[in-house]
Amino acid sequence: MPPIAVVCQDVDLKGDITIGPGTVVHPKAAIFALVGPIVIGAGCIIEEAVIIVNRRKDIMRIGDNNLFEIGCRVECPSIGDFNTISTRARVHNTVRMTNHCVVGAQCLVVPAEDETLDEYTCIYGPAADRRTWSGRGQVQEADLRTKHGEYLREMLPKFNRLRRSDGA
Repeated sequence: MPPIAVVCQDVDLKGDITIGPGTVVHPKAAIFALVGPIVIGAGCIIEEAVIIVNRRKDIMRIGDNNLFEIGCRVECPSIGDFNTISTRARVHNTVRMTNHCVVGAQCLVVPAEDETLDEYTCIYGPAADRRTWSGRGQVQEADLRTKHGEYLREMLPKFNRLRRSDGA
């Protein structure tokens, strides 16, 4: 049986939002499906003060095992699997993320035209410089993220009230 999603009661949810199994949504996060729906995959971690917005009519798809760190804002129409958007980073709605991408802390990713980030792209620094990650340590990172999710699914309910799902 897959783990249930943990969504704290103090989360601002607006619109048509689907949250996958094992996903953790911290208090003070905001997920706004303003025009089209948002589908969040399994095992994602959405930390405090994260803002996820869909301003397009199309479905915003967020893959599995993504990490959205404190205070980031994401408006990507599609996000693959195992991506990290770091603390206070901003990703505009003209960006599509594939798999294993990292947007560093406080990076602003706002291309003038639609852009798809290649797999293993790392964006870092005040000028949003880019490089490609070799993939080294990928297994360890996946294991660490799994443990992080397990810990949060155990601890958050002890200290926060949770939302009930529509099916409960």
